[in-house]
Amino acid sequence: MSDAIAVTVSDTAHWVAMYRALESERPDALFHDPHARTLAGRRGEEILDSMPRARQYGWPMVVRTAVLDELILRLAPQADAVLNLAAGLDARPYRLALPPALRWIEVDFPQTLDYKARLLADAAPRCTVERVPLDLADRGARTDLFARIGSQNARVLVVSEGLLVYLAPDDAGVLASDLAAVGAMRWWLTDIASPWVLRIMARTWGKALSSGGAPFRFAPADAGSFFTSHGWRVAEYRSNMLEGARLKRFPGVWFWRILFWRAWARAATQRDGQMVGVLLLENAKTNA
Repeated sequence: MSDAIAVTVSDTAHWVAMYRALESERPDALFHDPHARTLAGRRGEEILDSMPRARQYGWPMVVRTAVLDELILRLAPQADAVLNLAAGLDARPYRLALPPALRWIEVDFPQTLDYKARLLADAAPRCTVERVPLDLADRGARTDLFARIGSQNARVLVVSEGLLVYLAPDDAGVLASDLAAVGAMRWWLTDIASPWVLRIMARTWGKALSSGGAPFRFAPADAGSFFTSHGWRVAEYRSNMLEGARLKRFPGVWFWRILFWRAWARAATQRDGQMVGVLLLENAKTNA
């Protein structure tokens, strides 16, 4: 491992793509992303090689991807469109068995979408793919986009993988409220960190990300209450530890099961408190 390099928000897409590439190359791979290594590029390799314990602590990203794949495949047949916020270098429309009539709408910085479009120019998506270059920090532009998509589709699945942790709590709340205000936004899949996990990540990778202007920020002490206050309710919680054990990617499974057995037992039905993993949220307005 070399000295850690400054990592920007856009760089994190290359970093996470490297985890997908490494998983795809395993003989017991949980998923196969044939585009991951190409999309990660040399930048992804540089980040992985420079970040402290990047390979050791990479399993949550692999588990997150696998769990989100499962939930997207379950919900996509019920949706008219998927709105992928901060889509990064995600290639799910090219690798998942999605309904051909589904609209997959990717939103990210123009340079990220241009880069991905260029590298995937010869690849055939499984559904309709639309790319919207937009800085999600521009609230006016994003609410206009949400309104337009909501007017065109009756049932939208929102996906935000690896986005919220980089937002200030107030900004995460405003985004949640803006999404909930559009009735067509029926479901929202997102990953969530807890305060103690945020502290671990900050100690391990925080310097590189802060240097690149992408510090870790969002990790609510009570995720259920946070999302409820912004128009959503927790329909399903997939704990990183439980899912990592199920998928055989969580290191030291039996030791941690003994140490944290109470937390593990509660995680499957948890609707409040600290959460680490993937949340399926339902719009309280339209899923009453």
